[in-house]
Amino acid sequence: MKKYYITTSISYINGKPHIGHALEAVQADVLARYHRLKGDEVFFLTGTDEHGSKIAKLAKEQNATPERIAETNSAAFAELKNILGLSNSDFIRTSDKDRHWPGVEKLWGKLVEADAIHKDKYKGYYCVGCEAFITEKDLVDGKCPIHKAPPEIISEDNYFFDLSKYADQIKTKIKSKELEILPEGRAKEILNILDKGLDNVSFSRPKEKLSWGVPVPNDPDHTIYVWGDALANYITGIGFGRDEDNFQKWWSESSENDIVHVIGKDILKFHAAIWPGMLLAANLPLPKQILVHGFISSDGHKMSKSLGNVVDPVEVVDKYGTDALRYYLLKEIPSTDDGDFSWKRFNEVYHGELADNLGNLISRVISMASKYTGAKTPKPTVGKEMYGSHIFNCVKNTKDYINEFKLDMAMKEIGGLIKVLNQYVDEKQPWVLYKEGKTEELNDVLYNLLESLRILSVLLYPFLPKTSNNIRQQLNLSKIDEDGFNFDDEKTWGKLLEGHAVDKPSILFPKFDS
Repeated sequence: MKKYYITTSISYINGKPHIGHALEAVQADVLARYHRLKGDEVFFLTGTDEHGSKIAKLAKEQNATPERIAETNSAAFAELKNILGLSNSDFIRTSDKDRHWPGVEKLWGKLVEADAIHKDKYKGYYCVGCEAFITEKDLVDGKCPIHKAPPEIISEDNYFFDLSKYADQIKTKIKSKELEILPEGRAKEILNILDKGLDNVSFSRPKEKLSWGVPVPNDPDHTIYVWGDALANYITGIGFGRDEDNFQKWWSESSENDIVHVIGKDILKFHAAIWPGMLLAANLPLPKQILVHGFISSDGHKMSKSLGNVVDPVEVVDKYGTDALRYYLLKEIPSTDDGDFSWKRFNEVYHGELADNLGNLISRVISMASKYTGAKTPKPTVGKEMYGSHIFNCVKNTKDYINEFKLDMAMKEIGGLIKVLNQYVDEKQPWVLYKEGKTEELNDVLYNLLESLRILSVLLYPFLPKTSNNIRQQLNLSKIDEDGFNFDDEKTWGKLLEGHAVDKPSILFPKFDS
């Protein structure tokens, strides 16, 4: 059994979860569910980044301890599992002294052993928004390109990670696609950065400047800085520093192991340069893939608290349901590029594509089976070519798109199948066949439709798991997790047997006033 280990970046807890967090989590969830359908053993990790000066400052403002802030705010991100219907295997917190800290300390020790850590005076630019040191060449018009604010000038003793030593090795790994970065444009972006040369990276700050974090081993006057702490979650979450067997199971160079990170484009350098450099220095395997998504705007504008246009995923789910949000994020937002969230467009998609197209298709077919064939799967004509070829094309194309991290294209492929099935109903008019007593032709049409819905439920499962299982309930089939269907199985047509009883129709996506 192949092993597939997939992670999201860990979310910083200085604010509530927003729609961008939801996008990344749902994208990773699709891949995790898809690989389970393929028969792979999957481990899906997400979590929260809880250290840093922002959290200490927030705690002071709220007259609370950093621990209390971390506990409260982290819980909001952990709850996304229920809100978004995620299937993550675990949730790692960087403030966890039992599960995370031992691995951070062990990784630091490996970097020291490799002579990749040294102490020096740092004098330069520090962006409070990024909680990161940045170089002058990173600035745009004297400002941080992400936060559009001038950085502070800081002078202090730090421990540094000698990233520059590993630039050529990282470049070779990316060019050979041993470390594959998708989309290709992001690979070119990081190669351009590597061509310009990498600076050594500050990996600590004095304790009086940064008290909330993991102490530097053997030097408690310093605190391990964000990247030496946060990036380590990808290995601490699977046991590095505390459960060696589990760590070796999931983090391996074996061809039978895939290690995949899903991240946003703003943290590409940290994941495609600093993190591989750390792993190379520590003599640990590199991930196989880094999948990079873009940003979400709101009605064409960057989301900001001042504009009041930050989209809360909880609000969307409360109104439209989990799978409606998943559908919009996966289809309307380009998987590897920027996209926009609009309440107007969301309402159009919900009613037009989910309620009218998908929901109406399921309702029509189940209702016709109940009325015309006694709520039983009819017997199709023996030897007659059935409708399976249309389905096989959709299965193949959907698989290809998922494997290429083109989840939006996969959703559109499935949407095309839904459209074809609705057209098939309108063209064949089963109600007319029933009225005219054309039983054999009617049975063929209804079998085609019922069997198509069975396979559609499988195709939808990685994307819309609740909807998938609702369709299967109406077909009187087991939940997809228990079905044993394999995406690589080419002989899927015909599994719905004659006489199989279907259940009553139910509304998948109820309509309401916008």
